[in-house]
This record gives sequence, structure tokens and C-alpha cells, in this order.
Amino acid sequence: MAGAMIVLPAMDAIAKYMATFEGMSPAQITFYRFFFQLVCTLPILFVMFGWGALSAKRPWMNLLRGVLHGAASLLFFMAVKYMPLADVFAIYFVEPFMLAGLSAVFLGDKVGWRRWAAIVVGFAGAMIVIQPSYEVFGLKALLPVCCAFLYSLYLFLNRAIGNADSPLTMQTMAGIGGTLFMSGALVVGNGMGIGDFDVSLPTSLLGLVLLLILGSISGYAHMIVVRAFRMAPLSLLAPFQYFEIISATILGYALFGDFPNFSKWVGIMIIVASGLFIIWRERVQARSLKQA
Repeated sequence: MAGAMIVLPAMDAIAKYMATFEGMSPAQITFYRFFFQLVCTLPILFVMFGWGALSAKRPWMNLLRGVLHGAASLLFFMAVKYMPLADVFAIYFVEPFMLAGLSAVFLGDKVGWRRWAAIVVGFAGAMIVIQPSYEVFGLKALLPVCCAFLYSLYLFLNRAIGNADSPLTMQTMAGIGGTLFMSGALVVGNGMGIGDFDVSLPTSLLGLVLLLILGSISGYAHMIVVRAFRMAPLSLLAPFQYFEIISATILGYALFGDFPNFSKWVGIMIIVASGLFIIWRERVQARSLKQA
């Protein structure tokens, strides 16, 4: 989980680069993300399991995963187009708290009052980051929050589906769902004349290569995430997503010259500290259950 979280921000840096320097709309980037994810995973699926591998035991839930992931990615790529990469990730970090809450309410994962308190404190840290971003970017600063909610539902389905299908099948089906969703979103958004839904092709070889890398990271890193969620509870894995801030900050500064200011770092530290407390409480509880 930690390894996947360190790699995944490279995908978002590519999306920001394509929007900033290649002039590609966020919706078009999101479409290519899922299309090339499908291109990367489908051949391997056929080689390993044959055509029967597409006969998922829970096809509609896997397609729904793709739709949720597609909508979340679209909102995230729209956010990184307008905002610094680290700012987007900092606000997006409310997602692990949403996920922990979902796992407690719907899956019965035990989340005691201490961890609920940590979730509340984590949201307060997110507000510290959102407030100055909202003053500069307006409602666009809330895009990562909406993205976080959709992505928490996507991860929730990873656990809900369980071991019914292989991670490779799940990612391929999600690629199909995300591609179909974004195809429809592009048609509707472009037809309405919304600039962030403009349809275009890569304008350079570098752009095409970056989109291929984007799809590869999307497909294979998320297969690792699916595998992780089969091995541990949601409430334990969710805080590990804070590793993304390391890569996001480095890439944002190296490629775009963006670096969080002091108040945002305060908010980030509060969020991370809350997440680490949740991890610690999980371990304490696990030890107590073993001793019992």
C-alpha cells in the first residue's frame, strides 16, 4: 500500500503537465487514463486467463468501481489543472477519514471513540488547508473533497467485493467502466461547450508517451492497492495514503515550482498525525484481541 501511494502521484503530475503544457482538457486526460489502463491490462488478462477472465463474478459492481473511479479522477484532474499539486493532495487527504467511517458503518470494522476523535481532528486539519485555497481558487478548492468522497466509495467497493474476482480482472473491468463513463462525459460536456471537456488528440510524441505511462501507472498501481485491501482492514490501510504527500510535494516543486506555505503544512501535519494515531489504535486493538 505504501509503495503504491508513493508511485501514484506521478500519474497526477503527468495530468497536470498535459493540462498545463499540452493544453489537453482534464476530461480528455481522464479518458486516456482509463483507455490506456485498459490497453495495458487487457492483453495480460487474456494471456493469463483467456477470454473467460472477463466473465467476472460481480461484473456490475466492478463496472460501478470504474464509474466511481472515473468520476473521482475527473474531479482530481480538474483540481490539479488549477491548483498546486500538493494543495490538491492535502485537501484530498480527508478521504482516509471518510473511508474509515464507511468501513465502520457498513462493514462493521470496529472504530472506537478515540479514532472517531482522530477523524474529527483530521477534518479540522483539512479545513486549515482548504481555507486559504478557497480564498484563491474559489469553489475549485472543493473539487478534491468531492473527489475524496467518490474515491472512498471506490475503495469501499474493493473491500465489499472481496475475493470474488482477481485483482487483474477487477482492474480490467474498472478500466472498461471508467472508459465508458468518460466517453459519455466527453460527449455531453463537449456538446455543452464546457472547456474542461474539450476533445483532442496528443499534440506531440512526448504527450503520447506520457499518456501511456499514465495508463500503466493507473492499471498496475491500483492492482497493488486491490491486493492490499484483501490482506488488511480498510481502517488500517487508509492512513497509508498519506505517503502520497511525499511524492506530490517533490514532483510539484520539481516540475511546477509549487510548495505548500506554512499554514498548509500545519494542516497537513495535523491530518498526518491523526492518521498515524488511527494506525496506532489499530495495533493496540489487534494486540488486545490476540491476548484475549
